[in-house]
Amino acid sequence: MIDYEKELNPEQYRVVMEKGGPLLVLAGAGSGKTRTLTYRVARLLESGVAQENILLATFTNKAARSMLNRVASLINSDTKRIMGGTFHHVAHVLLRSHAYLLGYKSNFSIVDSEDSRQLISTSLAELKIDTKLSKFPKSNIIAELISLVNNTQNTLEDVLQSRYPFFLHLLDEINQIASLYAQKKKELSVMDFDDLLNNCRVLLLENPDILKSISGRFQHVLVDEYQDTNIIQADIVDLLASSHRNLMVVGDDSQSIYSFRGANFSNIINFPDRYPDCKIFKLETNYRSTPEILHLANLSITYNEKQFPKELRAVRSNGMRPVMVSAQNVLKQADFVTQRITELIRSGVPLKEIAILYRAHYHSMEMQMEFVRRDIPFDIRSGIRFFEQAHIKDVTSYMRVLVNPGDELAWRRLLIMYPKVGKVTFNKIWKYLAKQENPLEAVLKNEFMQIVPKQGKPGIEECRKTIQLLSELPAGDRIPEKVIDVLLNRGGYRVYLQDNYSDASSREEDLIQLGNFSAQFMKMEDFLNELALLTNMAKEEGAGEEDDEDKVALSTIHQAKGLEWSYVFLIWCADGMIPLQRALKEEGGEEEERRLFYVAVTRAKDQLYLCYPALDYTRSSGVLTLAPSRFIREIAPLSEHDDKRPFEQWMLYDE
Repeated sequence: MIDYEKELNPEQYRVVMEKGGPLLVLAGAGSGKTRTLTYRVARLLESGVAQENILLATFTNKAARSMLNRVASLINSDTKRIMGGTFHHVAHVLLRSHAYLLGYKSNFSIVDSEDSRQLISTSLAELKIDTKLSKFPKSNIIAELISLVNNTQNTLEDVLQSRYPFFLHLLDEINQIASLYAQKKKELSVMDFDDLLNNCRVLLLENPDILKSISGRFQHVLVDEYQDTNIIQADIVDLLASSHRNLMVVGDDSQSIYSFRGANFSNIINFPDRYPDCKIFKLETNYRSTPEILHLANLSITYNEKQFPKELRAVRSNGMRPVMVSAQNVLKQADFVTQRITELIRSGVPLKEIAILYRAHYHSMEMQMEFVRRDIPFDIRSGIRFFEQAHIKDVTSYMRVLVNPGDELAWRRLLIMYPKVGKVTFNKIWKYLAKQENPLEAVLKNEFMQIVPKQGKPGIEECRKTIQLLSELPAGDRIPEKVIDVLLNRGGYRVYLQDNYSDASSREEDLIQLGNFSAQFMKMEDFLNELALLTNMAKEEGAGEEDDEDKVALSTIHQAKGLEWSYVFLIWCADGMIPLQRALKEEGGEEEERRLFYVAVTRAKDQLYLCYPALDYTRSSGVLTLAPSRFIREIAPLSEHDDKRPFEQWMLYDE
């Protein structure tokens, strides 16, 4: 028998030993949530509950496997008969036995995102919608729209209004495509990932006998990361627990940060309304961070009105107060962070114990460049390296042909972006251009269009208009910022982003920031040469490295959730960056941004640095003065005496 009282702290022990009924476990950051869930399952088994009567729903199959393996070692037996896994996995298992009730064959297939896009493209072709009359979203964008409608349970019109207003005029056409796509899936007896959840809920709602049987089987339902569930997942959980109400949900309302994926904050915050007799437990003992870091975290989250109040308490002894670093500009910010990391390395700190966190991917731009210059190995957790992203390479290809009209690779990239221009068409075009003294001028001449294949002419004509606009820029305006402005506002690249990427607005933001960043270079050639050198150096340093190599982590806050490091640098802690300005326009946006700040702060174990540039520069607006994040200012007005603040303040300015 397990000695639960010895193995668990009092908060965890109370949860693990509770008999049953609806239970809401509010597990603060670093409070041993996984340990509590693991021992709870072990306790149920020891008290006589059969394995097949337990359901453990998690957000990754890896998390479920890890927990069940730990349970197996605790009870010294296998746990193969426990149903554990993601909501999609659970839904899939249930649907295999009952899909016929929904009009599917029992051997229905599950389509991946690529198959899904292909089926949407087929639906688009069958409906004979003329996509040339208006810029029409690509199949991957339509798939994203349909998925958001499913996961948020909003109407297509609402989703378009809030996320894709530039496609609102295509509401009827997109609705037709969505309907035909749904019909085709049924005819082919296939389901996409969203269908697994939707159909599982429909199965349980429309078949009382099936619901009674399944709910009767799973006498104890446990849910991990409940704050990240969407409406459908919460409904499925409620249905599965409907006959016995032995439902334990574990999560942290203060770490609910995925509304953009369809996660519904009200699921956890309104749980006591749905289950008035539920018992609420709080895990507030933190094993990760120093008291000083937790003090700052506790202060910051108190400003959220919608929350279950809790206060993280440290097990660890006192450490260093967090530091707010006000740097003169973004380059000084990067210089400070790399200098401090160099000092940590010299003192023997492993690189993998250091992280740089930020709100948006483009915030890492200067850090990446500085790390490459100083030969500090780093791992990008927020996507591919900034300068190697498709949209960055797209716009720099235009800059490259302006600087060097004979750059074949740049021409290849920018021409193939246009409709009906593939490799064959490009090769024919380049065969002609390569013979010309100045390919840039040659493209604008009338005889050039005579060698372009018929199907590629409309696309190439669009390209020529853009090249013409760029060629007409005065010599003094042939700078990255102006080129980006022309491409976005007159050259059609903004529409290209909207048609091709579900995150078009953040990519556009990347490009604007790239233009601002380029201001430090006197000539466009210097800027492009620096990017090329850095990209090549990064590739060389990455050759042959293993994933578990010792590297500094660069990550958005979203990607960092659930992770921890000894030393954390939260950069761009300026208002408008944290919180992000565009996020404040959304309902509940400021509270979710504050939760993001809280998540970032609670990743740090030993030392936390909150860094921001006091000045920013753009060619269009000149020098801008930035204020520290409101999340910093509200917990400690900067006029107070330093000793009263929950952080130290360092100011880095040139004399």
